[in-house]
Amino acid sequence: SSLDGKQIGEGSNYSGDPRKDPASPLATREIFFDYDSYVVKEEYRPMLEAHAAYLMSHRDARLILQGHADQRGSREYNLALAQKRAEAVRKALAVMGVSDGQMEAVSFGEEKLRNEGLTEDAHAENRRVDVVYADE
Repeated sequence: SSLDGKQIGEGSNYSGDPRKDPASPLATREIFFDYDSYVVKEEYRPMLEAHAAYLMSHRDARLILQGHADQRGSREYNLALAQKRAEAVRKALAVMGVSDGQMEAVSFGEEKLRNEGLTEDAHAENRRVDVVYADE
């Protein structure tokens, strides 16, 4: 039984909540940012388009966009930067047609570090927006 590549991920037999299907871009819930930046990178477009399509077809679904920063810089600066990151993702989804009432952008600044390390890799894990559905 050879897999020719076409079968992998295609026609997923997953029958539950599409947001939980590991083969779906909806399962991706993180957007990472460059140092000191709140520019949403192009590589996240397919994932954001999938969430936008889901939200537009589920008008009662609500998204909480949780912005985070690494621990460099002042607490105030990081709160502001993380808010800008969450807002940037919100704007990207709005451009794709998601209604403002379905989205909330919040900032945790440096309060919820994923990785407490001081290496560049650790910092990179903390510069993110988490995409959280209100009903999960």
